[in-house]
Amino acid sequence: MDNTLHIIGGGMAGSEAAWQAAHMGAHVVIHEMRPKTGTFAHQTGHLAEMVCSNSFRSDDHEYNAVGLLHWEMRQASGLIMQMADKHRLPAGGALAVDRDPFAQSVTEALRKLPNVTVSNDEVTHLPQHGHWIIATGPLTSGGLASAVQAETGSEALAFFDAIAPIVYADSIDMSKAWMQSRYDKGETEEERTAYLNCPMDRDQYEAFIDALLNADKTEFKEGEIAGYFDGCLPIEVMAERGRDTPRFGPMKPVGLTNPHQPEVKPYAVVQLRRDNALGTLFNIVGFQTKMKYGAQTDVFRMIPGLENARFARLGGIHRNTFINSPTLLDDQMRLKSKPHIRFAGQITGVEGYVESAAMGLLAGRMAASQILGQHTPAPPPETAMGALINHITGGADAKTFQPMNVNFGLFPPVDGVKGGRKGRKDRYKAYTDRAKQLWINWLSQTNRDAA
Repeated sequence: MDNTLHIIGGGMAGSEAAWQAAHMGAHVVIHEMRPKTGTFAHQTGHLAEMVCSNSFRSDDHEYNAVGLLHWEMRQASGLIMQMADKHRLPAGGALAVDRDPFAQSVTEALRKLPNVTVSNDEVTHLPQHGHWIIATGPLTSGGLASAVQAETGSEALAFFDAIAPIVYADSIDMSKAWMQSRYDKGETEEERTAYLNCPMDRDQYEAFIDALLNADKTEFKEGEIAGYFDGCLPIEVMAERGRDTPRFGPMKPVGLTNPHQPEVKPYAVVQLRRDNALGTLFNIVGFQTKMKYGAQTDVFRMIPGLENARFARLGGIHRNTFINSPTLLDDQMRLKSKPHIRFAGQITGVEGYVESAAMGLLAGRMAASQILGQHTPAPPPETAMGALINHITGGADAKTFQPMNVNFGLFPPVDGVKGGRKGRKDRYKAYTDRAKQLWINWLSQTNRDAA
């Protein structure tokens, strides 16, 4: 019997699954079709390439659910968090990374392990035996997606992800823009000036919204449903939902003072975040888009300070496929109809880099444990990882299942802690305190069982 663990997909989930399983002693083959077969969104053949934002979002592990997920992954010696910390960029309270060195480091770390092999052949069918994890993410190839759909007998579930553009720093007019994190957040000067800000007055904002609404956009084929995950909503779709929606979202002007005109309050502000350690590239925060390339350059150059912007990458849109996990997977993330196959990452219906990697961490540990003749139970639902796996394997309503970021709404309530806005901080701290203790206990027990 083949006791090798095969992982299809070398993104965040697949890379983390391979790392965890290999360190438990399993032999692992990562089947990553890139660079032999490319995708619309990827630029390299590196494992764990970041194709949308370069941010892992909040790193606050005391009052924020995604920050708690960071903490849990660090406690489990997660590869993704190790390399994110190594290639961290200033981003206020967020964890942003230098995306290319990050992916290179993940790739090198996995290739150095003697019990990990990387294959660049595309897998287009469901394997009939062995130990497998499918972690192909939102860009699952057509052949494999068709095979999954045929096996599950369900309609393909999909929405659309949009990618934000990246601008060359030396093409930004700093006589109009300035560096400042919102509310000067950060412990160092570098963190307090992690964002580049472009202010708009009311007339400029209204003209910009008109241009967004009237721009040429990607058309969908007949029969496609253009649904979006709210965390990656195209900027023009925000404008369609209401002219002020962007101004209360990514373009909100609060917590910022323009040093060029300190007495004038901007009506709206476009923020850009550093995208590499050199500071030569900046991505436009919250500006995912489905506008066509020509329209993007015209519209985005209406932003004060970006009139002569040069783009290292324009935005784009791609299909994001996921399965109805609550009906298809058991609590070990196995496909009920073919239990030798597990699923992990975004294809399971979690959303975000960190959430995807976290589900890879669990799938890798569970698969390796089974190969080694042991059993790793799902973590308690009071932990961040436990809340996520509980949600996708039965906690969510299958009829309305949609991709989900980690959030405290997925956690069992904490008894004796008052709610409401005034008590929110205490409640969140109670969630994280409880989760940390239970996570440490779970790790200790599962690590001891695997020893």
